[in-house]
This record gives sequence, structure tokens and C-alpha cells, in this order.
Amino acid sequence: MKATDRTPADLLRSALAADPSRPLVTFYDDATGERVELSVTTFANWVAKTANLLQGDLAAEPGDRVALLLPAHWQTAVWLLACASVGVVADLGGDAAAADLVVSGPDTLDAARACSGERVALALRPLGGRFPQPPDGFLDYAAEVPGQGDRFQPYAPVDPQAPALIVAGAEYTGTEVVERARADAPALGLTGPGTRLLSGLPYDTWEGLSAGLYAPLATGGSVVLCRHLDRLGEEALAQRIESERVSATATAPGR
Repeated sequence: MKATDRTPADLLRSALAADPSRPLVTFYDDATGERVELSVTTFANWVAKTANLLQGDLAAEPGDRVALLLPAHWQTAVWLLACASVGVVADLGGDAAAADLVVSGPDTLDAARACSGERVALALRPLGGRFPQPPDGFLDYAAEVPGQGDRFQPYAPVDPQAPALIVAGAEYTGTEVVERARADAPALGLTGPGTRLLSGLPYDTWEGLSAGLYAPLATGGSVVLCRHLDRLGEEALAQRIESERVSATATAPGR
């Protein structure tokens, strides 16, 4: 990654230029058996499409607040980088009533209805599948995103010093996200390009976001992001660590 990178979107562009074919996010859901692996190229394509949806169809502008009512998931990671690309503030688990628009998983639709702006719902089904029936009052992300453009250009340059992320009540600029992610890397065992970190932490704290996305992205590494990791036995976890060539782990106490 380049020393001049000042926003999460900059980090993704640098990753794409350095090694587009390498894995970036490998996602497991141990409640469903799902496994998805996204290379830098594939992940960046999802981000571009989502950013185009956000900026174009949803009319989001820099400074708008997007409440992300989503778990630790590869599609959440996509939305975080799409928000950074447009310049809107990604508010993890934020108050939908105070947000300009809301993005919700299937388990938080009732809370998301408090948003008076645009509402997007993610089914979080394997392979990014659609809802069998779209929830009333919501756009189905899986139905809307495929037709979006594969390249994204923001209408206005993203200000690295503007608010970019809110998590657990703390607000960070784009530059602060990048700097904190880089600072976290050594303690997480991310020693440089090719390092592979397994994270079972939720996305409701900075620590979970850093381990589960930002720190691997900032150091040229990759993340094996595991949802419902508590359902996996110790032997199966050891096998995953070996098969995924994991070099460091970040899991909840007792896991």
C-alpha cells in the first residue's frame, strides 16, 4: 500500500494496482456452510457497482449518513468501501431515524423502517442471492446492484479529513481509518503483503472492523472473515486455519 493513501478507497485502489488477482476477503458463515472468496478485482467490482447505486440511484452525497444495520459479512465490507468511495458516512448499527438512508440485513428491517430516506435491504443469502419477496418499502440490493456500472467516479473528490465512519459511538475521518488500521497491523500479526488474518470478531467495534477489513487492506494482506464462528469446533477451526493458510487470528475471548 502507498504511503500517500489517505482514505479506505485509496487503499483499495492501491491493492488493485499492486496485485488484483490475490484473495482479499474470504467469507465463511458457519450457520449456513457458505464460503465465498473475493479477489481484489472481484471485491473492487462489487464496490464500484455499489458506489454507483449509492451515488446514482440513491442520490447520496458527501456528508450524508448511511446507517448500516448489517453483521460482519462480505457484503458489509463492500458497503463500507462503497461509502468511502462516495464520501458518505458509514454508521455501523446507527440510528436509522437519524440517517439519510439505511442499509439493512433481514433481521433488522423493523428498525430500518424508522429511516425516512431511501432504504435498501440485503438478504445475506449465499452467493449474494435475492429475497424471495422484496420487503415492503425497501429496494432489494441483490436485484439492483448487478445492472450498475463496473467503474465508479465520484461527482466530487472525497475529503480525507471529512467524517467517514462511525462505530460504537466514535467518529473517524478517512485518514484516521487508514492511520489506525496501519497502526493496528503489527499487533494483529499482519506483517506485510500476503499475510492472512482470520477474524471472528463482529463489526460493531473498531477492533472488529480493523481486523475484519481495514488492517488487512492497509497492509496488502487478506482476511478470512467468519460469521457464527462459535458454531465451529476446535478441530474444524484448526483445519480451516491450515487450509486457508492463515498466519494470524483475531477471535472473541473463549473462541
